[in-house]
Amino acid sequence: MATQLRDNPDLAERAAARGIGIFPATALIGAEIRGLKLEAPLTPEDAAILREAWLAHKVVFIRDNDLSHEAHIRLGRLFGELEGHPVIPHVPGHPEILSIRGVEGVKPTPETIEGFRAYNKWHTDVTFREKPSIASVLRARLLPPVGGDTIFADAAAAYRGLPEAVKEQIEHLDAEHDIVRSFGGRVSEEKKAELGRNFPPVRHPVVRRHPETGEKILYVNYTFTSRILDVEPEESDALLRLLFDRIKVPEYQVRFTWTPNAIAIWDNRATQHYAVGDYVPADRMLERVTVSGDVVTR
Repeated sequence: MATQLRDNPDLAERAAARGIGIFPATALIGAEIRGLKLEAPLTPEDAAILREAWLAHKVVFIRDNDLSHEAHIRLGRLFGELEGHPVIPHVPGHPEILSIRGVEGVKPTPETIEGFRAYNKWHTDVTFREKPSIASVLRARLLPPVGGDTIFADAAAAYRGLPEAVKEQIEHLDAEHDIVRSFGGRVSEEKKAELGRNFPPVRHPVVRRHPETGEKILYVNYTFTSRILDVEPEESDALLRLLFDRIKVPEYQVRFTWTPNAIAIWDNRATQHYAVGDYVPADRMLERVTVSGDVVTR
């Protein structure tokens, strides 16, 4: 299915006929799209091409689009309804747009940089929700002179690369995803308790089925997955170490170097991503809209 989606001459031809180019970034994941101007509303034909390319490549990159906040919101709504975030601050006057600095809204400082660099920042957005996000649209606002790339990993390829015995072992297992695992250490005790009440741990399959492409996807991530359920703690820890490490395999990844007014749109159901913290003491600020999700199923 993944190869069929990516090697789609019909999509390439329809895009080219409208002056749109789709250029794969690697043989596996990611593509740069050229020829789209996103400040104005897209035609239905162009919007369909963008969405098909997003599904096929899992993350798409579009450069040189100085979006207004209104255009950013409109672009995100092409993929579904938008949602806010219980911790990350939003842009004043635009609750749909998150202001992203550092790791999920936490800006590193010279005093905290070593811990920031050591933290395994691989994650899929908001898997602590009962219906996690299906897509995110991130745009550059303020970039450091060097560094600050984002790496994306193909979580379907990570699943396919597992030994068959491991696939059988995890096929019917569920895992717990917990907002407090990530955000509990960066808020007050009062806020931590509130997050626990409002977002109790949720249960998702370790392997999910993509509702549109049919691919099987490894659906645990270091930032939010706290444990595998219904197994002994030692087995959970060992399995999670193995599964977290699969996402780190370079062959499953594409690395995006941001440029002014660049945009990345990724499928949260099929990817994980990592914000590289190699730019301190410079600053980096991006803005994200997050598309509301669906129930995770096998």
